[in-house]
Amino acid sequence: MNCAAILILTTSCFSWTSAIYLPNRQATKKLKYLLEPPVYAEVTGPRGGNATLPCVLRFKPSHYKVKWTKLEPLRHGNENIVMITNGSAHKPYGLLGPRASLRKAHAMDASLRLSNLELEDGGRYRCELINGIEDESVIITLGIEEKKGKSDKVFDIDNFYLLLGMVFPYQSKNGRYKFTYQEAKEACVEQDGTLATFKQLYRAWTEGLDWCNAGWLIDGTVHYPILHPRAECGGELLPGIRSYGPRDRIRDHFDAFCFTSRTTGQLSFVFFVGGPLTFGEAVEACRGEGGELALVGQLYSAWRFLSYDRCNGGWLKDGSVRFPITTPRERCGGIPEAGVRTFGYPSKTLRLYGAYCYR
Repeated sequence: MNCAAILILTTSCFSWTSAIYLPNRQATKKLKYLLEPPVYAEVTGPRGGNATLPCVLRFKPSHYKVKWTKLEPLRHGNENIVMITNGSAHKPYGLLGPRASLRKAHAMDASLRLSNLELEDGGRYRCELINGIEDESVIITLGIEEKKGKSDKVFDIDNFYLLLGMVFPYQSKNGRYKFTYQEAKEACVEQDGTLATFKQLYRAWTEGLDWCNAGWLIDGTVHYPILHPRAECGGELLPGIRSYGPRDRIRDHFDAFCFTSRTTGQLSFVFFVGGPLTFGEAVEACRGEGGELALVGQLYSAWRFLSYDRCNGGWLKDGSVRFPITTPRERCGGIPEAGVRTFGYPSKTLRLYGAYCYR
């Protein structure tokens, strides 16, 4: 087998059986279009709060629609349609319709969001892909927590990421694939994070993370998430988490997937200082505003949890230049998905950018 012909990301071969790493092998019928497990088969949300019922497509048939229905808990077989979508348009139905919407985190996301939860909303929901040939479905159970904070076993799944955090990829300033395991671990800590777990990366993938560079996880394994298969990213396989499995923590070198949590405290936030500034001038500009240059994890946190959107490149503490985009537009990177854009690590003497500060 010619490794170079198969994958340009590494000089080591890995078996095709491990090329897609999905954590459930016990389904009685293997689904073709829908992802199983659907991130969480059981979801809990507080009465009056919100919840997201996950449903993600592995790939799309040429013609299809997705139908969400609520299966009444006491009347087996009776169902109420909540939402129908064909991927480009959607229509709500019934009593739940006015409180239902689609998450649309990415092109393959058919997850259902319910707001202002009521006790009667609890029960089983079915996400069904219909194409007239191979219909298939997954079942999600929604539980309603009547009193917030009384149980340590349930939580609002819609706020799960808000409470815990998010995953972001991180690369050495010296280039691609420069971190040993320990160096990746230290790099994440330096950027206000920790190495991510597989479950955290898996959830990030279902919510839109598509990254063609392999990175270390906390257990010493190496993976990369692909939503849009392409030749240069492991070939035309199904979307999924590509896996190299466990790697040598001393000899092998990769990038890192870091996990950062939401910053607590109302007085802590990221803000922008206009330029143009060199890196040294950016450091002083932040100090003059009572802060310091932000870490990469802090900028990602502001983008994710505070919807921070700024179409200006700015220095960060690690010497990189980035900018956060919540509402994609042509003149702000030209990429249709939201995210944190990067200019890499330019010369620190360049006087072209502003500064992202944290205090």
